Amino acid sequence: MAELGSRGAGGGAGQPASPGAVQGKVAFKAGDGEGGGGSRRSCLSSGVSNGDCALGGAGDEQAAAAPGSPGWERGCGGSQQREGKSGIPRRSSIIKDGTKQKRERKKTVSFSSMPTEKKISSANDCINTMLEGSELKKIRSNSRVYHRYFFLEADMQSLRWEPSKKDSEKAKIDIKSIKEVRTGKNTDIFRSNGIYDQISEDCAFSIIYGENYESLDLVANSADVANIWVTGLRYLISYGKHSLDMIESSQDNMRTSWVSQMFSETDVDNLGHILLCKAVQFIKNSNPGLKTNKIELKFKELHRSRDKTGTEVTKEEFIEVFHELCTRPEIYFLLVQFSSNKEFLDTKDLMMFLEAEQGMAHVTEEISLEIIHKYEPSKEGKEKGWLSIDGFTNYLTSPDCHIFDPEHKKVCQDMKQPLSHYFINSSHNTYLIEDQFRGPSDITGYIRALKMGCRSVELDVWDGPDNEPVIYTGHSMTSQIVFRSVIDIINKYAFSASEYPVILCLENHCSIKQQKVMVQHMNKILGDKLHTQSPNIEESYLPSPESLKGKILIKAKKLSSNCSGLEGDVTDEDEGAEMSQRVGKEGVEQQNIVAGKRFQLCKELSELVSICKSVQFKEFQVSFQLQKYWEVCSFNEVLASKYANENPGDFVNYNKRFLARVFPSPMRIDSSNMNPQDFWKCGCQIVAMNFQTPGLMMDLNIGWFRQNGNCGYVLRPAIMREEVSFFSANTKDTVPGVSPQLLHIKIISGQNFPKPKGSGAKGDVVDPYVYVEIHGIPADCAEQRTKTVRQNGDNPIFDESFEFQINLPELAMLRFVVLDDDFIGDEFIGQYTIPFECLQTGYRHVPLQSLTGEMLSHSFLFVHVAITNRRGGGKPHKRGLSVRKGKKSREYASMRTLWIKTIDEVFKNALQPIRDATDLRENMQNAVVSFKELCGLSPVANLMQCVLAVSTRLVGSDNTPLVALNLNDQYPTMELQGTVPEVLKKIVTAYDTMIQTIKILVENSDSLYEKIVQCQKAAMEFHENLQAIGAKEGLKERKLQKSVESFTWNITILKGQADLLKYAKNEALENLKQIHYAALSCGLNKRGTENTEISKPRRSLEAIPEKAGDETGD
Repeated sequence: MAELGSRGAGGGAGQPASPGAVQGKVAFKAGDGEGGGGSRRSCLSSGVSNGDCALGGAGDEQAAAAPGSPGWERGCGGSQQREGKSGIPRRSSIIKDGTKQKRERKKTVSFSSMPTEKKISSANDCINTMLEGSELKKIRSNSRVYHRYFFLEADMQSLRWEPSKKDSEKAKIDIKSIKEVRTGKNTDIFRSNGIYDQISEDCAFSIIYGENYESLDLVANSADVANIWVTGLRYLISYGKHSLDMIESSQDNMRTSWVSQMFSETDVDNLGHILLCKAVQFIKNSNPGLKTNKIELKFKELHRSRDKTGTEVTKEEFIEVFHELCTRPEIYFLLVQFSSNKEFLDTKDLMMFLEAEQGMAHVTEEISLEIIHKYEPSKEGKEKGWLSIDGFTNYLTSPDCHIFDPEHKKVCQDMKQPLSHYFINSSHNTYLIEDQFRGPSDITGYIRALKMGCRSVELDVWDGPDNEPVIYTGHSMTSQIVFRSVIDIINKYAFSASEYPVILCLENHCSIKQQKVMVQHMNKILGDKLHTQSPNIEESYLPSPESLKGKILIKAKKLSSNCSGLEGDVTDEDEGAEMSQRVGKEGVEQQNIVAGKRFQLCKELSELVSICKSVQFKEFQVSFQLQKYWEVCSFNEVLASKYANENPGDFVNYNKRFLARVFPSPMRIDSSNMNPQDFWKCGCQIVAMNFQTPGLMMDLNIGWFRQNGNCGYVLRPAIMREEVSFFSANTKDTVPGVSPQLLHIKIISGQNFPKPKGSGAKGDVVDPYVYVEIHGIPADCAEQRTKTVRQNGDNPIFDESFEFQINLPELAMLRFVVLDDDFIGDEFIGQYTIPFECLQTGYRHVPLQSLTGEMLSHSFLFVHVAITNRRGGGKPHKRGLSVRKGKKSREYASMRTLWIKTIDEVFKNALQPIRDATDLRENMQNAVVSFKELCGLSPVANLMQCVLAVSTRLVGSDNTPLVALNLNDQYPTMELQGTVPEVLKKIVTAYDTMIQTIKILVENSDSLYEKIVQCQKAAMEFHENLQAIGAKEGLKERKLQKSVESFTWNITILKGQADLLKYAKNEALENLKQIHYAALSCGLNKRGTENTEISKPRRSLEAIPEKAGDETGD
């Protein structure tokens, strides 16, 4: 029997089995009569199914499938197995060549554009689908799942379900009794259910009804089906049985009038029809991503269905095809969610969307009007201040709603830190445009790299003919380019993309004679741009990028200060020669073990080197004692990997003062790239990449350096810069002193995915799926994938949500990868990589890029992004933020013992302030989560959304407020204005508790912050003499080293706890602002507490508290 909800050849939702067919373990409730009675419908008529969210097999219709049974596991919406990939294997790195395993299907070519599923483009479509009915799963508190067929009665007065042996009057809900329709798993029944994690958030919804606020908790077979029921029911609640007439007569008039007007303007001769080519062109102009042949085919199919010939299109046909092709259901569902169930957004609706969902601050009606005038295509909409579905789509797909925060498109970081505190965009073998063994050398390599914001380029210089030095890879068959022409290009393009300093990594293999020629060329061409000022020996750190603007630094060997001659002897730095070196026992190439050969260096070239003197690395302890801050070490990636794994803490501390350059192993003769994250996590600044080789690693590099105006410099995390801080690059848990973040990503849909280049399959058919990857420290690296959507690259609907814990946000990146699920091997369609710090929350479009980095025309992912704090330590709980920790189970930051009494006493004084600060934060966060849950919203929601959600439930039938918020006080109180139903008093109580915890935190945080900071300052007074104090206390070698490490750990904890408290206070103040604004917006403020006209409260789309419904199981 086919699985219910799985996509068959036609993409339908499947067919329910006969009452007698039961799959897997069956459980009946005694006396319930489940399974009795014949079904009114023999098949599931709703054809909308864009993904498998079913909770059971098709044969389970009349039975309750017990969790763990085959019928349960196989169709579970939240299950880990997804269609098309049974037991999806994890993979180490993905450009993504995909799995090679065969599948029992073949790629097919579609010759029809007719949908295999019903397209929803209006509330009318939703209600008609409800009249036909759908199979939904009913969830009860005893973890039982009942498969029922739900449908709207023809008179649209009640919602019914069957089969049932109950009295027919009990197996229904009157529409008038419905208080609210709530999305997601946001009722007590869902939250307390043992199968919580096996239910898809996107397929779940609840109907709150009756005077006792009972809940009917349902799960649809797909997110689209859930959206249809939620939208349709909300319309019926708002407009009653006249919904269809009202929608037909007025609500969609604006859009239809606009399309009709466009038709009439095209029909200049008033013939009542236009040519097919003109109709196609108009729709193409309105939606540039649509393929011309698809539009033409849609008209031809419509004509064929009506037995019509010719190439003329009538107004009715034009409007029908426009609605079919230019309505994105997922955006339509979003629009009605915020529009108070209208078919457009007015200025106040749009303000709510921008403030509550998109996170915009200080939005006014004027700003809303500006957006409407910019994106609304109809004249009527612009005049009335209404944003139609077409205008809303235009806005959401515009750069204004891209996922990348525009603040990061310009330099936005502190550029006055020492050079060693930045990651630097760096190129390896810049002169190559192919592989490093046989590939050609070309000056375009430098042009490309510098235009991409690269700030460190490599010049491998050798003696050339006619006394002109040349650049190429030694010991290889690569071609040569003249050194002078490269310096000319660098002079021309060095600062075309960024004004910050460029480092020329000079690998010099020239004779003294040609070295002097190099000096002449650089002095003549680069002139004053060369930074040759000697380092200040009184300083401890390198100068800043800000102070070196417009300067070119030479990184190369330098003669010792006591060299008095015109030339001297230095060690060679020959990366190319390493290809022939043997690999040691531990896989470490021997360049740092066997002494390198020596060569002669002329004084003139040596004098061009100032603050980037190349030296050979010996070991960390030697460097800590002897290395000068202006000396730079280069590490082969194999050696750097060894240090990253064996000495992660030392490597991080080393890079706080010194520049480290990591270059790819010469064994990468195909010029493949290493993973830059492996070395960024250790603080290595100059990770040299082969810019000519596209793929995952270059995607990470390009994405990473976008975050600071693409200037080539990115400030490293504070924990990697501060002199006293504890950080291990290989940590697989939370980072001490850093608050983990929860990233919530919902992949909603895709648009206009192209066929992968070079694909062997014919036609334009793609079967896309999406990987969501997190790249960062080991504790953060993770990936999730969506289901495969069969044969739909135009507008595939995924509707899948994922959650990731990010332990070090400043070093994390998010990567979206879209692939074609092919039976031969999954093929790359597009990707986009973005630093975590650059994410914009809310509903966003993600512009996809090709394998080589070009933007794919009109190709996007549509996603929702939310970021929340995660409380407590350890691994995230399966329920995420909805889990609250009491004081007894609360985890407090711990201090390590140094076994130095005076210092241990200082740290001991910080324990109580840290506990108190933790309690303040946790108490507020617990109270906020409790309030959100009573409002019927998930922890991802903000308080503005919460107040808006309950606003209309706190007013009486005559629109007079039952509760008012007194905004005169800094901490708005809820004041009862009338008799409040007992079930709503919980909200008022939870709100009061939340406000009290916010008040306590705001009023006490400053004093606690000061106590923690004072402990930190007192401890730091011992820092410089820590070794001597430890030795005096009798600590030696290992114990002394452990004591120093514990000191660093404690300082990191103190600073982190102080920062967390500061952030918590800011969060509390932001919560108060949101409450204040929302109260004004929905008219809940007490009259006279604000000089703002109170608008008439509108019916909310969201939540109120509920009581569990009856436990009969029907």
